Amino acid sequence: MMAASKKKSELVTFTPRLRGADAVANYWMRQATLRLRREVSWCWSERGAGTPQTVAALPPFADRASASLDLSRFWEEKQRFYLTDATARYLTEQLNVAPPDVGGGARGSFAWVVAELELDDAASFTLALALTTALDASMGSVIASCLNDQTRTHPNLALAQKLWDAPEEILALADPAHALFARGLLVRSRAEAARAAETEWDAPLTVPSVVARQLLFPDAPLPSGLTPLEEKSRDGDALAETSRLVALRLADEDAGTLRVVPVLGPKGAARRGTVATVARASGRGAVELEARASDAEDLPYLNSLATLCWLRDLCLFIAREPSAHDGQHGSQNFLPAATIPAILFVAASERAQVASVPDELQLPAVNAPVYDYAERVAHWKRALGAKARGLDSTIAEAARRFRYERETIDAVAEGLKRLPRRIDGEEFFAACRAELAEDIGELASRVAPRFEGEELILPRKQHLQFEEHLRAMRALTEVHYRWGTARVWNESGISVLFAGAPGTGKTMAAEILALKLDLPMYRIDLSQVVNKYIGETEKNLKRLFDAADISDVILFFDEADALFGKRSEVKDSHDRYANLEISYLLERMERFKGLAILATNRKKDLDEAFLRRLRYVIDFPLPGERERLRIWRQMIPAGVDASELDFDFLARQFQLAGGHIRSIIFNACLQSADGGEARLSMREVVIAIKREYDKLNRPAGLEQYGPYASFVEELEHEREAALTR
Repeated sequence: MMAASKKKSELVTFTPRLRGADAVANYWMRQATLRLRREVSWCWSERGAGTPQTVAALPPFADRASASLDLSRFWEEKQRFYLTDATARYLTEQLNVAPPDVGGGARGSFAWVVAELELDDAASFTLALALTTALDASMGSVIASCLNDQTRTHPNLALAQKLWDAPEEILALADPAHALFARGLLVRSRAEAARAAETEWDAPLTVPSVVARQLLFPDAPLPSGLTPLEEKSRDGDALAETSRLVALRLADEDAGTLRVVPVLGPKGAARRGTVATVARASGRGAVELEARASDAEDLPYLNSLATLCWLRDLCLFIAREPSAHDGQHGSQNFLPAATIPAILFVAASERAQVASVPDELQLPAVNAPVYDYAERVAHWKRALGAKARGLDSTIAEAARRFRYERETIDAVAEGLKRLPRRIDGEEFFAACRAELAEDIGELASRVAPRFEGEELILPRKQHLQFEEHLRAMRALTEVHYRWGTARVWNESGISVLFAGAPGTGKTMAAEILALKLDLPMYRIDLSQVVNKYIGETEKNLKRLFDAADISDVILFFDEADALFGKRSEVKDSHDRYANLEISYLLERMERFKGLAILATNRKKDLDEAFLRRLRYVIDFPLPGERERLRIWRQMIPAGVDASELDFDFLARQFQLAGGHIRSIIFNACLQSADGGEARLSMREVVIAIKREYDKLNRPAGLEQYGPYASFVEELEHEREAALTR
């Protein structure tokens, strides 16, 4: 009797009350542990191992085939054991206690879930059974012993049937649509069951750790994957009508499925504040999901956090915008399970990013407020505080160049304020540029300007036009926002056409503009932009302009006639869609806020509508003799001795464009290099000219080479001798 009493007292300490947990959780967790202990006692008897020496000892594992018959063959014997064995009888007596009232449980607690989902006793017990391993990892060995398999450390439905006095009541839990599984409270590991070629009855049951913590300790802090959102309202901010209606719907509806609210706005817009405001208007708080938790490979974690937010009545915000592949083939990898009744706010720059979300789950989109120019200026000054003193003109220019929103401005300003000295304009723009990440991808390539110390050599008329264009770009901020042209012209930038034969300096002019304006330059890859499939060219153009619109950049369209060609007479569907592409491009060009440079050597092939919309058209003619002389001299690399060159003769005799002259100088340098002094002679230059003419398929008689014709004759003799060998 003393031994039996000792066992009883030890078994009581095995099922302690959980401090902080509600009475319902304590009751069902105690039911789970008592039933597991009673099963352990039965296993000792059923496996013929005798009586354990200590209560902590677990029975040995038996033959699995015979043990599988336990539920049916030994049912009556098992019931008699519960009545005759001292330990089992004591445990059975402990189990015969009526469950407490489930009413009054805190939101998200075990008691609240039982009441909210109207769980019966069998479901409440199964949930508590799965919670045992989440609360205490050492319970895994007890479960393995009861399942007669040391590899199984989590309960399953088969074990729940073994432990429950009315096994048939567990049958309802085999339904995958049962509320415990649909809401994400219980997770059945089908992958493990499939690997073992077993049924779903053998699939391990788990409660996600963040969910288990909430069920047992509803006042526990939020997990590290969630960050509370706070409202940061601007002066004069008011909830937009659509946002107010969405908040009312969220407050009134008690949906049984996931609800998705798109939050539209550019990068850095006040999306977080908008979510917090709408959530508060619906009577809830809001939390943001960490970026790592929103990746597709962390979908189980995303599901568990969504369940947690449902339990705590919080709105969940995913700031990571859905990528292009997220909605392919009907997949929504950025969403938790649709059966979890959470409220999800998803950031997006456009509605197309959430087009794959089923209509029945999606609510109207809310728009994050976007700063205009004046608000950007004001916020820069607020964010910089005392550091903004003396930076009025710099801030004004930055507010036009970098169309950043509140959160981005705050991040840049925070870094600038840490400078121990007064902020200068160069540092200010460098910090703004560092925050920029133009995601143009394969559609364009960044160009590093090469002509920092070189002069663009043009006839006087074209030179004046180029200077006018440069002056216009520098005056854009003042004219748009001090003179008031921004509203009329939609804050648009400036577009210019460089037209001329190859090699006349169009690319060089674009790179010099990039240097003088301190703007990044991107060369558009037309082979990637233009797509034969209907609608794809417009999508590529949209990606291109959207990425470039956030900050002033130079978009350089070389061979622009391939994209900006004339609209044709509509004879078939291909013509119609080709004209739509041009119309879309026209519209985006008008709205583009940066600098667009179009270069072509086929000006007549451009659509007239484009020419009307271009602010400047600069023709690049072939250089005259005076310009060629300056080009020849300028092209000589620093450090190269060119004293032997007859520049006047070269400029007078050879009517070449600047690009061809550059190529000639480069080839002559390659042929002159011999490890000695860096020097160019007329022989190498004249031979390089001959090679360039041959490449261009332009005939030139010996008389054109004048006193240097002998160099060409020697070259011809050498070639003839090589052919006769």
